[in-house]
Amino acid sequence: MAFTLEVMTSFPQPTIKNYLISLIRIFGIKAVVHQQKTKIICAFESSHPKLQECLESIASALPASCFMTESRHYDIEGEPESVPDFEVEYPVALGVCPGCQKEMFDPSSKRYYYPFTHCTHCGGQYAFFERYPFNRGNTALSYVKPCPECEDESTRLGRREKQITNSCHECGIPVKLIHKEKERYANDAGSFRTMFEVAAKALRDGKSVLIKTTMGYRRFHRTEKLEPGLVVMLVNAMKITDYCSLIHDEFHALLSIERPILHVALKDEQVRNCFGSTADVKYPDEGFSILLGKELTLLGLDYIVYEALEGPCEADFVMDFDLEVQHQSDMHLFINKEVRFIASGERVSFPSRLIVGTDTLSIAHGLVGIKDEKGMLFDQIGRFESASTLKVNQLESEPPAVESANFHSVAEDEASFMSVIAEHNKFGTKVVGAYFQGEPSFLYYDGKKVIRVVPPKAFSGTGLIEAIEGLREGSDRLIANVRMNHTELYTILMEIEQSEVDLFEATAMILGLEERSYIGVMKEALKFIGKGGLQIDTKVEDNRFNHVAFLSSIISYRLAGVDSVYLSYSIFESFGDYFSELLTEIKGKTKASEIILCGSYFAGQSLFSRLQRNLKSTPVLMNRAYPIGKENCVVGGVFL
Repeated sequence: MAFTLEVMTSFPQPTIKNYLISLIRIFGIKAVVHQQKTKIICAFESSHPKLQECLESIASALPASCFMTESRHYDIEGEPESVPDFEVEYPVALGVCPGCQKEMFDPSSKRYYYPFTHCTHCGGQYAFFERYPFNRGNTALSYVKPCPECEDESTRLGRREKQITNSCHECGIPVKLIHKEKERYANDAGSFRTMFEVAAKALRDGKSVLIKTTMGYRRFHRTEKLEPGLVVMLVNAMKITDYCSLIHDEFHALLSIERPILHVALKDEQVRNCFGSTADVKYPDEGFSILLGKELTLLGLDYIVYEALEGPCEADFVMDFDLEVQHQSDMHLFINKEVRFIASGERVSFPSRLIVGTDTLSIAHGLVGIKDEKGMLFDQIGRFESASTLKVNQLESEPPAVESANFHSVAEDEASFMSVIAEHNKFGTKVVGAYFQGEPSFLYYDGKKVIRVVPPKAFSGTGLIEAIEGLREGSDRLIANVRMNHTELYTILMEIEQSEVDLFEATAMILGLEERSYIGVMKEALKFIGKGGLQIDTKVEDNRFNHVAFLSSIISYRLAGVDSVYLSYSIFESFGDYFSELLTEIKGKTKASEIILCGSYFAGQSLFSRLQRNLKSTPVLMNRAYPIGKENCVVGGVFL
């Protein structure tokens, strides 16, 4: 009999599986570790004398994942025949695991306050990755020779077995802190701790600190107002629920090994007065942020604000080191009760592998999918030196990145839609779906090809006022009222006509929001705490979404005195009804079996809740391994 442990997770990346294998290998126990669609199965040699010790080690050392839900165990027939092994094919970009964090705060450790601390299965390894194949010679650490102890760790059973980017104070990377004309260097435990103490005190005193971290450049500072793009880093785990209203799964996700960004409701009155009712929040992920966060808590600061940057910028203090780092956009995770998916971001999802594929090179948003003997490998295009292929598919909105006699342009909505079909292996079946990231689009897959049933219609503000006047009987009086009695709103309509804005920018302008974007309208909708919204006009005309009717409806409610919070909530509720009605209608006509949702705009609580309610009797498929937004296009492009 084999003792079997099941860890429930629907996320296909091998990180947790490989971490499990590393822990099992320490004890030399024969086992089989297999990852399936919804779980990781570990079958152990039940008679091994150290089995109980191994299981206790797994329980205490295995990092929490925001995609892990529960575990169970049972006995099955048969016995494993060998100790399991794992492969390191590409670098990860994750939070620092508990074992590595323990070393960072242990004064007796050779990695005490060393910000580059990580193991084979955690940390910001991707920062130093330059090209495939993934070995030390192809990283920015190729000229940094590991000390004998670090080299030995990479060959010894444990968390650092097969580690490619291992280092410590002895063989590590010096860091400098620049303030005006002065430079302070850190290359040992004492100097590193002093450096983070100085940086934390500078932030306490109102200064800004730019840090080149292993997750890219971050500019930290204190602020009384949360501008778009800023993230609140909650550095004191014991105080997170004092500042934020979180469900259990959100709290669990913030502290998980993936360390996502979550958009959550704020609870503390003082914080709400500064930042508003909701904010993007994160818990420290990589070594620099973790060590800075520790020093901030010692100074009595429970949070700090930062801006993620692709390159350096001006700041009062700059923490830097002499190695180039690769940048990835952060993962934004959406959680709605038992449902969770990645709204946007490259990190965690890429690099990745799909075992099925075609001889098609797919290029989208700086990412590429390349076929090899194992299937499709997806990563940033700069990580590959060459590739051979029969066909190239690239987004139609991008200039060609490669030359090919068999080059094809593909649409973003179709590529995004196809990525869900590929992930769920729905090839050969009839599926309908909607794409919502900018303009609504409705699609149908007949088992062979994707067909746009209701294509997206680009919004243009040109001639908007005249179009509203001629929309229907009485619309001319609406515009006359706006022109005569609401000059500020009429000025906004004229601005929309003269500007190149998208639909939600125009919507935010009419609502009078400071943040003129989809995000701005979504944040405003999250302020609503009641039930049931107004009906906004989201009808289709000539098989297209009617922008004029939509905006005219919002203007009418504004003139009637409806506030922006209630209107924003109503907009998303109405979009929820619009999508569910059309999807149900198209599904019935095509005899499709399931519905797909893709596009980052679906990551809005009021919209998604409405869709979930309306489509509760119909299976809805979304991306699991990849973001539901633009980043998934590189996956779908392989199959178009």
